[in-house]
Amino acid sequence: MFLTEKVKSVFFEERELCGTRVIKNRLEQRGTLISRKRVARLLNEAGLVRKTKRKFQVTTDSKHNHFVAPNLLQRQFNPAEPNRVWAGDITYIPTRNGWLYLATVMDLYSRKVVGWSMDTSMKATLVNDALTMALWRRKPDKGLIWHSDQGSQYCSKSHRAILKDHGIQQSMSRKGNCWDNATSESFFSTIKGQLVELNNFADQTEASAAIFEYIEVFYNNIRAHSANGYRAPAEFEAMQNDTRISKKSVL
Repeated sequence: MFLTEKVKSVFFEERELCGTRVIKNRLEQRGTLISRKRVARLLNEAGLVRKTKRKFQVTTDSKHNHFVAPNLLQRQFNPAEPNRVWAGDITYIPTRNGWLYLATVMDLYSRKVVGWSMDTSMKATLVNDALTMALWRRKPDKGLIWHSDQGSQYCSKSHRAILKDHGIQQSMSRKGNCWDNATSESFFSTIKGQLVELNNFADQTEASAAIFEYIEVFYNNIRAHSANGYRAPAEFEAMQNDTRISKKSVL
């Protein structure tokens, strides 16, 4: 009974969106050893079923004559330090009152969403605002690699001016190759499946409030991520920072 309550606690903490692997790893982090098979049995006995997600398609406007940057990332999605490689993309959020557009900036070190912007139009200001938020929050050193697809917003003069002003290296996926920006694609798949597909937003205001809460409260600070050893992005960054401080103190 006590073990069942622990399993249920993680399940609801993860908003009924996690599978047995996440629950097993989360419990082991907290000192409880358990197999995935037993987790599955306890979930089944408690009548708990993971919310499922559907596949979706992202459309990119790459039919333009603007400058296109080379692919500097080359699918190297695991930088050794924060603020070395960021990745961004745009997606569409449906509401009963029309589309809402979401642009994000992710630090590939921890998979943390460090910048985002939402609007009812998909102009260059959408991605500029997301990147500006990330720059204000993180204040990266010059040399940061900024990776995106070949969308016209990322190729715009205003966007490239921001990159030049901050000494940022621009990198772009090959045309039509979603795997070159797999981390951003994965995040959008996650937010679509775990939030958008489970709601029928009345309008853009309702959708933007839900997305804000999902990113800033749940995704960055609670949701376990396999790339981080099943820790939330903020938790992973804090742990790695503590480790670096400890090593410096020893030296």
